[in-house]
Amino acid sequence: MLAIRELHYAWPGAAAECLAIEHLDIAAGRTVFLHGPSGCGKSTLLGLMAGVLVARRGCVSLLGQDWARLRGGARDARRAAHVGVIFQQFNLLPYVSVLDNVLLPCRFSAARARRCVGGPAAAARALLERVALPPALWRRRADALSVGQQQRVAAARALIGRPELVIADEPTSALDAALRDDFMTLLLGECRAGGSTLVFVSHDERLAAHFDERLSLPALNRALAA
Repeated sequence: MLAIRELHYAWPGAAAECLAIEHLDIAAGRTVFLHGPSGCGKSTLLGLMAGVLVARRGCVSLLGQDWARLRGGARDARRAAHVGVIFQQFNLLPYVSVLDNVLLPCRFSAARARRCVGGPAAAARALLERVALPPALWRRRADALSVGQQQRVAAARALIGRPELVIADEPTSALDAALRDDFMTLLLGECRAGGSTLVFVSHDERLAAHFDERLSLPALNRALAA
């Protein structure tokens, strides 16, 4: 699913690299827990995996395609078709309804829309039911929801259309223990049911037992030892 070879990345204007990873493969269908302290490059690595950032040296490929070999528009289209992202701050459109937020990936990707059983609208409703968001909230603006409810909408948006890769960037950081455990059960179950590979970033190592694999970014990232 994901292959990284001799990756080197530095932010523009930075004197030193923030990431240097020699080799990393993530197989299709696996659930991977990626951890490390704040500032070790976790979010940067996720951006490279999703093609939001592009490495100037080395290769980051998704499904055999190196992101750096695609132009900006082609990267955006490929990301919309193959990647679902749950952001740490959820990044919902605040003025748009819950249902329309979930449907956004299908508006940007015909491939995601085609993979929706019964069509995008039916798939969105089914996902919202599975994340336990009641129908009375589906037409409500996203900014009228609680933090826990917004998180469930963000998960449904990432999962709609069964993307091959789901990336989650510290999505449980704002939740209490009960909501966190419910969310983990939901996310892992949906990824396994859809055959999606999951890369989940967190500093909370108590969550690692839920995953097929555990990766330490400080152990992978040679830039931290430089």
